[in-house]
Amino acid sequence: MVPTQQTALLLPEKFGDWTVGSVDVPTPGPGQLLVKIEATALNPVDWKIQVYGMFIENFPSIVGFDAAGTVDAIGKGVEGFAVGDKVVYQGFFVNPQATFQQYGIANADVTAKIPGNITVDEAATIPLGLATAALGLFDLYAAGSAKLFPPWVEGGRGKYAGKAIVIFGGASSVGQYTIQLAKLAGFSSIITTASLKNTELLESFGATHVLDRTLSEAALVAEVAKIVPAVEVVYDAISIASTQNPAYDIVAPGGTLVLVLPDQIDATKKSAASGKQIVNVSGNVNIPDRRKTGQTLYSKLTALLEEGAIKPNRVELLPNGLAGIPEGLERMKKDQVSAVKLVAQPQETV
Repeated sequence: MVPTQQTALLLPEKFGDWTVGSVDVPTPGPGQLLVKIEATALNPVDWKIQVYGMFIENFPSIVGFDAAGTVDAIGKGVEGFAVGDKVVYQGFFVNPQATFQQYGIANADVTAKIPGNITVDEAATIPLGLATAALGLFDLYAAGSAKLFPPWVEGGRGKYAGKAIVIFGGASSVGQYTIQLAKLAGFSSIITTASLKNTELLESFGATHVLDRTLSEAALVAEVAKIVPAVEVVYDAISIASTQNPAYDIVAPGGTLVLVLPDQIDATKKSAASGKQIVNVSGNVNIPDRRKTGQTLYSKLTALLEEGAIKPNRVELLPNGLAGIPEGLERMKKDQVSAVKLVAQPQETV
């Protein structure tokens, strides 16, 4: 029996303080699933929405973009899912589709079943990070992508053998998935920046070279030049000014730089080295113009996870369910989280 009320983490007003409260349990519409959320992961965008007042204008609001749990009800026209299935999906800005609550709405066409070789907590680390990586590199249909051929589509695996890619912020959630997709796509040189303590982890995902993220901009550009003569694709999973500028220097003329935040590249650099494409990714498979690529990705996701071609982030479980999220977001804001994904269990909220 699905309850009518549930607990959620609410943002009561723009710039407000997080508060745990009660809201209605939503009903799935056509093509949707109601999911009992057993795990939800934290992302930098969550604290930025609160601190900077981004994206959301209607309050009280719920945020959260990563969820995994159990199908509790099925909307009209949905095929391939049954009540009781364990699933993973990406949340969206609309309250019933946000994930910092005990029950949420998933669009069935961008939802995947969780295979038996990963836990629900691990599954919750996947959606936003994987979508941001995948859509930034491999979306053939929308702007804001390097428009490479997707490695999860037939004929895509190994397609970029002999090519090099540079990934800034390899230990971030987005960075980890970008490395794995680059490996699946066949890139021969996968160069990433990170804290060197994360070298072994990133090499296990497919990185061929891990460069110290504290290198000066000039030293970093020089190190990359020693490894490969030309880099046609650079993915900046951090996208602050101190990463965007060397990233732009590294991209070869005619190449593409993918950013996850707005462009902060020095204008003199751009005028001195034109012919380099800069794209800004919108990393959510629920966005209408991103949905088609999202559908192709989610149709293969269960198999990719089962095979181990895509591995989840390492999990750090937060205490106190939804009530533990604000402290986790504060840690993220202070850059106190490295190479793990913070995960909360909404059903454990006291």
